[in-house]
Amino acid sequence: MEEDNFFQRVYEVASQIPYGRVTSYGAIANYLASRGSARMVGWAMNASHGRDDIPAHRVVNRNGLLSGKHHFEGTNLMQQLLENEGIEVENNQVVDFEKHFWDPGIELR
Repeated sequence: MEEDNFFQRVYEVASQIPYGRVTSYGAIANYLASRGSARMVGWAMNASHGRDDIPAHRVVNRNGLLSGKHHFEGTNLMQQLLENEGIEVENNQVVDFEKHFWDPGIELR
C-alpha cells in the first residue's frame, strides 16, 4: 500500500514535466523528500508503461543517460520520443542535459 502511494506521488510529479524537458530519478525523489530513493522512482517509471498520462521517457539518470531505455518497446523508442520533442540524444545520453533539465524542487514550489 505504501509503495502504491509513493508511485502515485511520483506520477503526479512526472506528469508535470514539460514537453521538451527532462528530469532525473533523483530530482523527483528529492522533491518528494525521499532522498536516496532514486531507484524506487525508477521502479515507478517502469510500472507506468501503458499509461499515456505519464511521460516516463522524460525521466533519465543524474547524468542524462537513458538508463531506462530497455524498459521501452523497440530498440530506440525512448530516444525517439525525446528527439520528437527536440531533445538531442547521442550515445544514449541527452545532449546539453543542463539546458533541458527540469528541477521539480524549483519548478513546483
